Amino acid sequence: MGSESNFLRPHFLLYIYGETAGIKNKEEKVMNIMDLATGLDTAWVLLGAALVFFMQAGFAMVETGFTRAKNAGNIIMKNLMDFSLGTPIFWILGFGIMFGANVFGGWLSVPSFFQGANALPGDYNFATLIFQTVFCATAATIVSGAMAERTKFSAYIVYSMVISAVIYPVSGHWVWGGGWLSELGFHDFAGSTAVHMVGGVAALVGAKILGPRIGKYKKDGTSVAIPGHSLTLGALGVFILWFCWFGFNGCSTVAMSDTESSSLAASVFVTTNLAAACATVATMVVTWVRYKKPDVSMTLNGALAGLVAITAGCDSVTPLGAAVIGTVAGILVVFAVEFIDKKLKIDDPVGAVAVHGCCGAAGTIMTGLFAAKGGLFYGGGFSFLGIQTLGVITVIAWVAVTMTIVFLIIKHTMGLRASAEEEIEGLDIHEHGLASSYADFMPNVPTILTGRSETVGQETPESAVPIIRVPDNTEKKVDKDGHTITKITVVCKESKFEALKHALNEIGVTGMTLTHVLGCGMQKGSSEYYRGVPVEANLLPKIKVDIVVCRVPVSDVIKAAVKILYTGHIG
Repeated sequence: MGSESNFLRPHFLLYIYGETAGIKNKEEKVMNIMDLATGLDTAWVLLGAALVFFMQAGFAMVETGFTRAKNAGNIIMKNLMDFSLGTPIFWILGFGIMFGANVFGGWLSVPSFFQGANALPGDYNFATLIFQTVFCATAATIVSGAMAERTKFSAYIVYSMVISAVIYPVSGHWVWGGGWLSELGFHDFAGSTAVHMVGGVAALVGAKILGPRIGKYKKDGTSVAIPGHSLTLGALGVFILWFCWFGFNGCSTVAMSDTESSSLAASVFVTTNLAAACATVATMVVTWVRYKKPDVSMTLNGALAGLVAITAGCDSVTPLGAAVIGTVAGILVVFAVEFIDKKLKIDDPVGAVAVHGCCGAAGTIMTGLFAAKGGLFYGGGFSFLGIQTLGVITVIAWVAVTMTIVFLIIKHTMGLRASAEEEIEGLDIHEHGLASSYADFMPNVPTILTGRSETVGQETPESAVPIIRVPDNTEKKVDKDGHTITKITVVCKESKFEALKHALNEIGVTGMTLTHVLGCGMQKGSSEYYRGVPVEANLLPKIKVDIVVCRVPVSDVIKAAVKILYTGHIG
């Protein structure tokens, strides 16, 4: 079909509708056309809202896959509560702040409360309310991954409520609510700055104040890799997000009832997809060169980096511009992740700061370069680029200052970070009473990296009694100096290995062999419940540590092991 075909024009279809419906009066026919156009536009916005809501699933899968299994349930709960708490809070206050009337030159607004609380269908623009609600939840949930595996659940809930109520809406008012940045001509079509950079900066502040996970950095400051437990889940999350981004960006046109709006939406789909694909390829190439192998997890981050970067200018750049923006973002994210991790010593398990913060800022500024109308590379001069840069700087300052205050208040009142024991054993069991998020699967085992153990499987504290066995060998073995060589076997919880290793190192034992085992005692393991129902006994994941000593007394080894491992509970 040709591009000029009348069958692609919504107004022609609406005219046909009027004729077939038997409407002869011209004014009545026009009114029906307008009603149908409005309905089509509303349907487009609602489709976008549904897709952006589904991004919560994408973020949940990315964050869960890139972290350890012992915290999977905690990650899911945080993502669930970001939306569930954010929805009523944004309805009560956030939306009113974001779209209230300007005061103080558009820096603040006069808020309204309880949007459309008593309105009937047709009396209030509910499509805009739900569309903006899901965007707010997206900004809030970005922080979850950067602060994963060591944040108290109650503290995270408080943060989530504050960002949804005030912090996101205020900067959102500047950009989208008619505030001072909007009046200057700042352009952020779907939220590289308003949504993603806000979440990325909040993630940076939170992760910095929170501190790194236990074992993330050695004493000399060297970063230690802590792999996530499922790249498959992470990849699923990325594909979900890529799919939903067509709603995030494409449906931000908020119209589909005429040729101009439908053409713009199609253009946004193309630029969004091109930027993501080019970023993915760029990241793969960079990691292939730097690491000698194409890195899977980093390449997945590359796809998200391209999506974040193009979000600001997806409506105003050409396909060529989108490809360049995506490529730059794909390269940038690799170096940003390395810089944040190795130089700043900020532990971000999923790369949220680099993806959303750095690439959100870069994408917004690059819009000032590549916008077909007004961009520097298209003869627009430096004015538009300067406005874009100013907007990025001021939003960073707003979020950094306010989130620092929020996180410090939480830290010094209710506490921000989980205890060392809770972190080592996993937040699932301590925060949610969840022994394992994978109860019907073979338990995952620790990943040993540079002499340290990362617990993945979980069981409850009541199963923490160690088993220590010293073989009674009739034939004694001695070393060249005449010392008796003795093998000692210790069976204990996986999460206790780190403490056991340190205790043995202190008394001079440095050699040991670690084996992953499954088992239970006469009590058939500890009591577990799911939705209040007792769970039948399962074989629990344990570790068996074989220690061979000669100069170190056996009694010292046993005393050290008992001191660290014994809890007094039956297991």
